[in-house]
Amino acid sequence: MKRRTLAISDIHGEIDLLNRLLDETGYTPEHDQLVLLGDYVDRGQDARETLERVIALVHEGAVALLGNHEDLMLTALTSGRESDWNRWLKVNGGLATLQSYGFTSEQLITLSGEDFQLPDLHCETLDRHLEFIRSLKLYYETDDYLFVHAGIEPGKPVSECSRRQLIWIREAFHNDYDGEKFVVFGHTPTFYLYKDNTRFDIFYGINRIIGIDGGAVYGGQLNALDVTNGIAYSVRPT
Repeated sequence: MKRRTLAISDIHGEIDLLNRLLDETGYTPEHDQLVLLGDYVDRGQDARETLERVIALVHEGAVALLGNHEDLMLTALTSGRESDWNRWLKVNGGLATLQSYGFTSEQLITLSGEDFQLPDLHCETLDRHLEFIRSLKLYYETDDYLFVHAGIEPGKPVSECSRRQLIWIREAFHNDYDGEKFVVFGHTPTFYLYKDNTRFDIFYGINRIIGIDGGAVYGGQLNALDVTNGIAYSVRPT
């Protein structure tokens, strides 16, 4: 029987913050159930190391969920579509992720239009990480809590929500969720959920939604929530 359930979300390549936060919580896999809510990659500089750490944590018993950034990464590197590649690489922080695997900007230059094709990205570690991303769960449930990357469609059981809803939904979930379970989610930095747009703390909505994305990669903080005891932890970039 685990003594605590801890949730962390939206690490975005900030491996140092993740390691510090786990130390801050006193996490031990023997006594704690760790639930990671996705967005391990993009924008930050150490996506490769972060995924390695997440894989190690899963091997020790943690639960890891899919985030929209892992989905963007997987789609960009497997669909063969120029739009998917550009959306990930140029808009959503994929360049930093590929650089963490040792690729240079010059290696990532592609032709456009009918001549588009993915650059040669052969890398054993990257291939292994993509297989891990394919294995990630979309949600995790306990008797009282639902853990998901972005949220669920109001009025639907989580099992009937689409993959896209679970990793992308925002306002409809924030405003209209009325389910019985508390939903712990990331995806939307909490400074967007607070009216003054200045706080990175965990957000507790009056409709049983709990946002834990502290916007760490944007200069905020990386949060962890002990849902068992209602205790919040955080670390900030130094």
